[in-house]
Amino acid sequence: MAHRQEIRFLLNDRQVAIGDIGASDTLLDHLRLTAALTGTKEGCAEGDCGACTVLVGRLRDGVLRYQPVNACIRFLASVDACHVVTVEHLRAGEGGGLHPVQQAMVDHHGSQCGFCTPGIVMALYALWMQTPEPTRHQIETALQGNLCRCTGYAPIIRAAEAAARYGTPATDPLNTEREAVTARLAALQDGHRVEVARDDDRAILPASVDDLAAMLLEHPAATVVAGATDVGLWVTKHFRDISPAVFTGHLEGLQQIEVGDTAMRIGAGASYTDCEAMLAAEYPNLTEYWNRIAGWQVRNMGTVGGNIANGSPIGDTPPVLIALGAEIVLRRGEARRSLALEDFFIDYGKQDRAPGEFIEQIIIPRRANGTHHAAYKVSKRRDDDISSVAAAFNVTVAEGTVTAARIAFGGMAGIPKRAKAAEAAIVGAAWSEATLLTAAASLDDDFAPLTDWRASSEYRMQVARNLFRRFWLEQGAGDAAARLSA
Repeated sequence: MAHRQEIRFLLNDRQVAIGDIGASDTLLDHLRLTAALTGTKEGCAEGDCGACTVLVGRLRDGVLRYQPVNACIRFLASVDACHVVTVEHLRAGEGGGLHPVQQAMVDHHGSQCGFCTPGIVMALYALWMQTPEPTRHQIETALQGNLCRCTGYAPIIRAAEAAARYGTPATDPLNTEREAVTARLAALQDGHRVEVARDDDRAILPASVDDLAAMLLEHPAATVVAGATDVGLWVTKHFRDISPAVFTGHLEGLQQIEVGDTAMRIGAGASYTDCEAMLAAEYPNLTEYWNRIAGWQVRNMGTVGGNIANGSPIGDTPPVLIALGAEIVLRRGEARRSLALEDFFIDYGKQDRAPGEFIEQIIIPRRANGTHHAAYKVSKRRDDDISSVAAAFNVTVAEGTVTAARIAFGGMAGIPKRAKAAEAAIVGAAWSEATLLTAAASLDDDFAPLTDWRASSEYRMQVARNLFRRFWLEQGAGDAAARLSA
């Protein structure tokens, strides 16, 4: 197999080739310390504040797509064959002044101290490119991953609403130069395995999914890095050694999404953003829940497979997928096996995965008639926060009787887990509020939640019980059904 010993990417308007880098080198450090592009700021170093937001463009099926991401937890090795766009690359508007988004921020007083402003501008730039005249909800969603202490969000939102009056995306360089950039990126995609290192700090980019399988047989203890929204914090907060790291974010073979007659198949490398439209079409009640997974930048980077593989008891996707009856396909070399997702989680920090084995695919059943679905997330901060409790309900009703139920929780045990006692209390009973409240009382037989800094044991249990009532009010109350505020 052909090897390359440097990563190659476009940084604003120039091509970069680097071989002397380690697995733990971040894009942010390269921008600020090597490229001297200091408009991109470091705030939290964990993907929360958005001050480090840049755009990363990558070819997917030959189409160039730009997304805002957090440079602080994006590893430099992962931008091979990408176009990285920083705030310095924003070009003057048609009249020779500031970029339309920048001018709107100035005119609507969207900046005070200015530290967070470049990241906000880049998030709004991405929104303006996709949706020139966004709704208030679209603006608020785009800004989920950007924190501002000084200004308050009202003037920033006004700036976002006004940006289209200052210019059109059709004349923006990312559109007018798209054909040329696409050709340059295509030339960088040589199909080679990439291996770069600085001393003993090694990063490997497999050439294909088959090459990934072979690599993990050679290096079963390697750190697999997909979106790095969790692994990034291992480096920036815990200073862990992740070498050798095998990067997978460039593998289109892990990002395929298919909708079949009976099931949807999601490649483990598909991001939250990639999956959003498909899941919303099949399970509309997941839309609000999905939009509360972190912020826009993290949803663009983080992968469903990575969220599962990490095995966190407070991961956002496992409770939902368990309730929907999802399975995963695990691969080791050429061998594959299927496993019910709920069986993948054995104990805290322990999953049913052999050395060298990785999650290749997630399979989710299509929605059946007569089912009621809901997913809820409770956290200290509404947006861009980790769950204290997550819950998902999947209840089948026929002629007024509950015939099947799958109810799963996160944050209530050392693993994402079904509430089987509560399920047993529902199945065979009348579809009623009284039945659901009886099931809620059964949670003591399912869980003994811990107390930590996110929530006390008592709070978690009370919240979990209350979600049964909410589920009834939204799904079972007939004409009186209401959509409750999250």
